[in-house]
Amino acid sequence: MTRCSRCISPHWAANCRRDDPLTALMKEVDLYHPVKRLLESQGYAVKGEIGECDVLAVRTGDEPVVVELKLAFSLDVVLQAVNRLSISSLVYIGIPSTCKAFRKRRRHIVKLLRMLGIGLILVLCNSKRSRADVVIDPGQYQPRIHSGRRLKMLGEFQRRQGDPIPGGSGRRKVMMTAYRQRAIRIALFLREQGPSKAAHIAKALEETDVRTTLYRNVYGWFDRLGDGIYALSPRGIHEIASLCIDM
Repeated sequence: MTRCSRCISPHWAANCRRDDPLTALMKEVDLYHPVKRLLESQGYAVKGEIGECDVLAVRTGDEPVVVELKLAFSLDVVLQAVNRLSISSLVYIGIPSTCKAFRKRRRHIVKLLRMLGIGLILVLCNSKRSRADVVIDPGQYQPRIHSGRRLKMLGEFQRRQGDPIPGGSGRRKVMMTAYRQRAIRIALFLREQGPSKAAHIAKALEETDVRTTLYRNVYGWFDRLGDGIYALSPRGIHEIASLCIDM
């Protein structure tokens, strides 16, 4: 289906940021006629409730278009749309433009539907004139690999010692990253050995990034005494002592 030329106009976007007072009174059938008009404007013959489809549109020489209508975006409607892909590759989900779930997580929902090859139609309903706009059309999704993110994650995997954070623990305030593990090892070394040169610490710990860790000093644990010599700061002494108690 050809994208509507008025899709995502400034007027539509402005209304999409407000709750429609009619939404609470809407029924799924209220979405039908705006969607039907949109499809008919593209040359389709449209009928509702054909078999298991809320909307079925047919145009000579083209694949049929299937639209599933729902008042809210949910896993149920996604599963229904995926099931309709066995009928046609042109499957859309139609929801009100005021759908809170969509407005809250628009970028993630659009990405999900693109990955599934499912289109999305937003229906703007008001007392004057309701209309439907295509946000995304169905199509084959080609994910773009973010090589930088992949390399960063693989680097963290290689540098992190052991498996200190069980999967599913969630994002803690202080994560036991490879950087933090290295900073702790350096701090423990300084606590035992006293002020030391960065090169001496790196050789003793067999660490390559000691100088960078000391320079960044993310946790404020280290004081530079001059000539590449570092010692534990008062904060470092206190927090490392607390860490040792917890460990």
